Amino acid sequence: MAPIIRGTRLVHDGWARFLVAEVTMPDGTRMTREIEDHGRAVSVLPYDPGRRVAMLVSQFRAPVFFAGGPETLLETPAGILDEGDAEDGARREAYEETGLRLGALEPVVSAWTAPGISTERMDLFLAAFSEADRAGPGGGLAEEHEAITVHEMPLSEIAAMSDAGAITDMKTLVLVLALRLRHPDLFRGA
Repeated sequence: MAPIIRGTRLVHDGWARFLVAEVTMPDGTRMTREIEDHGRAVSVLPYDPGRRVAMLVSQFRAPVFFAGGPETLLETPAGILDEGDAEDGARREAYEETGLRLGALEPVVSAWTAPGISTERMDLFLAAFSEADRAGPGGGLAEEHEAITVHEMPLSEIAAMSDAGAITDMKTLVLVLALRLRHPDLFRGA
């Protein structure tokens, strides 16, 4: 027998929805669980194999700041997948945030980001780019008050940061490690 969600109560409906679920476990135990629901998301690590650099972004993150962390985090471009294909969403986010028009994407994983509280499932990608792919200013959408700063960084510096525990955003760390595992030649002799 599987757990059963007997019902949910909507607590908040905004950018994300917050619900309280009434659950019955297989042994008959009843409990409540909070659920944050905003749907699917995407993230991509754009990297230039010729110049051995990658594009990361930073912006104010209220939850991190509230929890005593820094005002901003170094992250891969990411966003909610409003509709459509995950690859199209990753390309859209990369263009909005970095100004890059990405072509082929290399899928890494479709993973649950915080399964204890959130319904978010995030599709992660790697994407090679070149200077010719710079097509816009980046910086995010003004109407969403994103105020994104774009950082073009050497892959060797990003690898050193991951080794030192200085990349504290999980999706970014996963994508950096995936790039290092799948394309180790980009990090040799750097």
